[in-house]
Amino acid sequence: MADFARAWKTGKSEKAARINFASPELLWKVLTAKRWELLKALCGAGPVSIREAARRVNRDVKAVHGDVSALLSAGVLDRAEGGGIVFPYDAVKVEFLLQAA
Repeated sequence: MADFARAWKTGKSEKAARINFASPELLWKVLTAKRWELLKALCGAGPVSIREAARRVNRDVKAVHGDVSALLSAGVLDRAEGGGIVFPYDAVKVEFLLQAA
C-alpha cells in the first residue's frame, strides 16, 4: 500500500519489479543455496545457455536445468529470445516481516 501511496503522491510508479512469496518458507524453498549461487552467477551476464550456466557454477547440467525450471516457474528467471535464460534484474532485495501472533 505504501508503494501505491507514493505513486499517487508523486505521479510516478516505481520501476522496480517485485516477486512476492506467500511465506518465508516458500521463499527459502524456491531460493535454495544452490539456486542463489546460480542467480549470483547470472546477475549481469545477459542471456546464457543452461550448459553455460552450469559451467559457471561448476555443477551438473541436469541439476542446473531443474533449478532453472523452478526459477522460471517462480518468475525469477526469464527465457531469452535466442533460447537461453536471463536474470532480468540488476539487484535482489529480500525482505520479510516477522511479528508476534
